[in-house]
Amino acid sequence: MLAQLQRFITLSLIAAAVGWLLWFRSSSPMLAVTGFLLIALGYTGFLAFEFLLLRYVNKADPAPQPSWKELLCAWWGETTTAPRVFCWRQPFRSNEVPDHVVSAEAVRGRRGVVFVHGFFCNRGLWTPWLKRVQASGRAFAAVNLEPLFGSIDDYAPQIDDAVRQVTEATGLAPLLVCHSMGGLAARAWLKRMKAEAWVHHVVTIGTPHRGTWLARFGHGHNGRQMRLLSDWQAQLDHEMPANRHTLFTCWYSNCDNIVFPTSTATLPGADNRLVRGAAHVQMAFLPLVMNATLAMLDTDSA
Repeated sequence: MLAQLQRFITLSLIAAAVGWLLWFRSSSPMLAVTGFLLIALGYTGFLAFEFLLLRYVNKADPAPQPSWKELLCAWWGETTTAPRVFCWRQPFRSNEVPDHVVSAEAVRGRRGVVFVHGFFCNRGLWTPWLKRVQASGRAFAAVNLEPLFGSIDDYAPQIDDAVRQVTEATGLAPLLVCHSMGGLAARAWLKRMKAEAWVHHVVTIGTPHRGTWLARFGHGHNGRQMRLLSDWQAQLDHEMPANRHTLFTCWYSNCDNIVFPTSTATLPGADNRLVRGAAHVQMAFLPLVMNATLAMLDTDSA
């Protein structure tokens, strides 16, 4: 569903930009080029506004404040990363790397991975990660969370199915790697299934563990659940085992343009790791984050 929607958006923008350029190129070349650039690169202005907004909202947050240089680097990082994710991998190449969950001698006894994407994303987000895990010969599965605007609680069975497949293939509890809302979905799965023993470790990247300021503009079910300090989030930890958060490593950034204030992406008792100057989607592909996360596959405890 999401891939179809993002294909439509991408192709519509391309058609509009090229159509504008061709329509005005003879009568007004300057207008033709200006309109083309506004349509093709308009998203960069929207991103810039997000970074200005996060800087303002973060003033009262205890996390390290971003410098203007960090914000500029994060803006550029997201400007170059977002089109590759939302205009290519997710709409057109979401199944480029299929799940590898077949039980075989090559994967047996080697820990596998389950990947859980965030809001308005699909498994195509993880393509660079999937290629690395595929090359290592390990078992892995990447879910597609649907329905798109449904309750985060309803994603638990999809995660559970992926965890079971990888566990059956390897004989070991898998590592969960989650981006953004995917980390909340993993916590909902842990709560619903009481699944602490079924997972090796949970890594979240830019997850709004205590909500995000921007979610006030989200009116879907999952959008409302991600509002700052929502009742739903409070219930996630209700009657949880005392050591549940020790299962988590939380990557977060002082330049996250989607999840802010910054400290909302942390969990008390977790291994919270700050990455300075990285944007929301960009953070998922930083070598530091990828290398340290995948290294957990070779540890007895994360």
